Amino acid sequence: MQVKLKSLSKNEDFKFILNGKKISNKYSTIFYRRLESKSNKYFNISFITKKKIGTAVIRNKIKRRLRNMMNEALKKIKINLNYSYLLIARKSVLEDEYKFIKIKLFSELKKIR
Repeated sequence: MQVKLKSLSKNEDFKFILNGKKISNKYSTIFYRRLESKSNKYFNISFITKKKIGTAVIRNKIKRRLRNMMNEALKKIKINLNYSYLLIARKSVLEDEYKFIKIKLFSELKKIR
């Protein structure tokens, strides 16, 4: 069974996850927390890029890169589907190479158990 990415939609879910645990690195900050209303059939994750990073085109490019990495992560590593994730990107995601970002992101996701 293939797990699909599902974005968070409720404002209270965002606020609830922001009060949870976090892991930070050079490229992003990952907040994660267990939601009561969540199904294990989906991988709940939302990507956030701040306006300070750049125009809408640049912000969407960063989100596409991160979404692609998370789809690869679902196939290659074991991710805890009991949690909901909130990934806040930094400007360095756009500046560095894809493979370095992917390696760092995978290592951070493996830490979450």
